[in-house]
Amino acid sequence: MEIKEIAHFHSPFKTKFGIPKQSGLVEELQGQIVFNTEYRNADALRGIEEFDYLWLIWAFSANRHAANALVVRPPLLGGNTKLGVFATRSPFRPNPIGLSAVRLVRVEWESTRGPILHVAGADLMDGTPIYDIKPYITYADCHPGVRCGFVDDNPINRLRVVIPEAVEVLFSAQQLSALRKTLELDPRPHYQNDPQKVYGMPFEGRDIKFRVADGVCYVSEAPVLA
Repeated sequence: MEIKEIAHFHSPFKTKFGIPKQSGLVEELQGQIVFNTEYRNADALRGIEEFDYLWLIWAFSANRHAANALVVRPPLLGGNTKLGVFATRSPFRPNPIGLSAVRLVRVEWESTRGPILHVAGADLMDGTPIYDIKPYITYADCHPGVRCGFVDDNPINRLRVVIPEAVEVLFSAQQLSALRKTLELDPRPHYQNDPQKVYGMPFEGRDIKFRVADGVCYVSEAPVLA
């Protein structure tokens, strides 16, 4: 079976660092799906505007090495517990394929790049190849009250985020909200906890400098990316 790219994703994140680990965690994150030339036809999207959510099937294109382990260490468990790769959503899989549900904000039917899908809440890096798009259907895709394994007993712990006014004014209200909620999720590698270490997270063309101490994320500056 041959799988080929149908589109590419465009988002505020130029690297993997900082991207939410699941779709829907930061609804304010805006992105666009731009189709490859052969699929830039409105007929391929006929009826899609009647759906609120879409499934994206995509490639973990930024993985630098092939996955060769059958067990992984989920960040939600602090990176200390091993689970089977098929019992997690680890990006390091035998086939590097991702699955995300995103909210369809609008369809831009006419542009120089053909029809463009504007979506929200994605967990994809800028330039990510997309293999397929399918509508999200509640009666088939939503199962309230079901068990979710280790996730049920390990809620996400969010940081308090402090952003100075000098940085806040660099972003629109929507961008600032997305930035704040992204930082609340603690983008740091799970094995690092140095309160003095300053991290840099590329976001909306700027390098967000921050450190984390005692449950608080302190942003210091946001210079333009070189």
